[in-house]
Amino acid sequence: MSIGFTEILVILVVILLLFGAKRIPELARAFGKASYEFKKAKNELTRESQELIDTAEKKAEAEDKSSKHDA
Repeated sequence: MSIGFTEILVILVVILLLFGAKRIPELARAFGKASYEFKKAKNELTRESQELIDTAEKKAEAEDKSSKHDA
């Protein structure tokens, strides 16, 4: 079940009627900026979580090595 050409055309016409031709570029720019900010935040969270995982793994390895030396 996908959206066909006719449905997309109807949606575009409704958007054009609701917002007018002058507002559509502004809306597109705002949507583009929001999309960019979302991707940037998502990438930052991914990077931070990977750093935390790496740090935890290094700490666990260090603890594991030190417990083997103590035994």
